[in-house]
Amino acid sequence: MQADYSQFDGIYTKNGDTADAAYLRRAVLELSGVLYTDWAYTINYDLSHNTGDSDNGYFDEGSLAYNGFKPVSIKVGRFDPDFGLEKATSSKWVTAPERSMAYDMVDWANGHQNGLGLQTSGVFADSFYASAGVFSKDTDDTDGNSVKQVNGRFVFAPMHEGGNVLHFGANVASRDVSDTAFDSRYRTRMGMRGVETQGGNDADSNGNRPVLGGSSSSPAGSYSRDDAFGLEAAFAMGPASIQGEYITRKTKADDNAYEDIKGDGFYVQGAYTLTGESRGYKIGKFDAIKPDNKSIGAWELYYRYDSMIVDDDNVTTATLTRDVGDAEARVHTVGVNWYANEAVKISAAYLMADTDNVTNATDATETTPAETTGDDSGDGFVLRAQYVF
Repeated sequence: MQADYSQFDGIYTKNGDTADAAYLRRAVLELSGVLYTDWAYTINYDLSHNTGDSDNGYFDEGSLAYNGFKPVSIKVGRFDPDFGLEKATSSKWVTAPERSMAYDMVDWANGHQNGLGLQTSGVFADSFYASAGVFSKDTDDTDGNSVKQVNGRFVFAPMHEGGNVLHFGANVASRDVSDTAFDSRYRTRMGMRGVETQGGNDADSNGNRPVLGGSSSSPAGSYSRDDAFGLEAAFAMGPASIQGEYITRKTKADDNAYEDIKGDGFYVQGAYTLTGESRGYKIGKFDAIKPDNKSIGAWELYYRYDSMIVDDDNVTTATLTRDVGDAEARVHTVGVNWYANEAVKISAAYLMADTDNVTNATDATETTPAETTGDDSGDGFVLRAQYVF
């Protein structure tokens, strides 16, 4: 369970004034186990309703895996496609409250929506991890066929123990969107979930998720493919760690009336555990920090820089919130995590965001040009209490 409180202003709200949100970020009940040695199952249900919807159920995962072909595992069901280091790391143990802003740009690539998937994966020679999967998403084309997506991930980790990590990875995802009316937006919450939580209290209609490119309703026949590619790297030595990912996405036009849309995003993050503990690591992902001293717990400081830039030549006329030209968003995040024990984690983060060629809504009630210009920067903080039982 993760209980969050956040407060934010500027670009994070449509009118620029301060708003706040208090909500359950996650309240996931999980049942998992092994059946007859070679079969494993996982059922996750999100009681906070941040995953899924009322028509399809609020399941975070429902999967069955066959592990009898060691080291290969074959999984089928509803689960997140494999794409990226931060996505592979459990939401309980990622360093910042929210994953990188670059992930917002490719939420289709690493989110299961409400469809089903089939994936094979395995760890080889203790240092290599690979996965490949095909997924049937809940968006349909004009004939009623579900959008099909393929994902692949490869990781090489010659150093793969907690406190002694060297990690490199590559990711690919592609989906066929021809003859499909779909949401092609490149947009982001800029690390602030409280602007729109989906399943809890948020900033309501005043919450702002800047759209850097694309449209919420691209008509069928406008685009043919949506492709994403990612690179990841991490290094950890003792209590110190540094990691980063680069992600690029291209939505290829299929009609002369439209232009390709292209986005690039990356983050760089550094973390240090003041009390000396190392971040846990398993091949392909980071794991929990377990405090050595049960009376004071483990204390971790971190900084992350996020950047996302989108080139959308379909934007030929300026609007109230989007100027012509490449749109860019940047976020600086500084934070502290207190691992009170192996079950309780308390987090605090401060975020500073700024943008180019994209703003919040213009305030038409003001009288001077300087006052009516939309905000292109904003600040916010997030507090979280997490309980893992």
